[in-house]
Amino acid sequence: MADFHLEIVTPDRLFFKDDVRMVIVRGMEGDLGILKGRAPIATPLKIGKVRIFQGDVERVAAVVDGYITVLNNKATIVTDAAEWPDEIDIKRAEEAKKRAESRLKDRRDGIDVMRAESALKRAINRLEVANLKKFD
Repeated sequence: MADFHLEIVTPDRLFFKDDVRMVIVRGMEGDLGILKGRAPIATPLKIGKVRIFQGDVERVAAVVDGYITVLNNKATIVTDAAEWPDEIDIKRAEEAKKRAESRLKDRRDGIDVMRAESALKRAINRLEVANLKKFD
């Protein structure tokens, strides 16, 4: 199968730049697989995993909200943060998960529920991706 170009960009760095066979991202309505020859698209992304396929190798990264554009066999993902499994601080992610769960459980006045839910989703996603490195 033919390849196309993928770039993943964050405010801090060019996270990934290479040719890939396929990429799977978490769109607003579910997972979206991109292959060479894909019709142009621009769509928002949810917190989730980006699965990158190069030949027979699959790599997975954790990303937060952002968007993907595909045009002329080039896909660009723009996101606030992207991490490979070995870059994730598991202890920090576990602490963030506990904090978010506590805030959602207490539901005190002034608690931003949407923000706490988003923090919980980010922490869970980071922990899931970090656990993938155990199986490499």
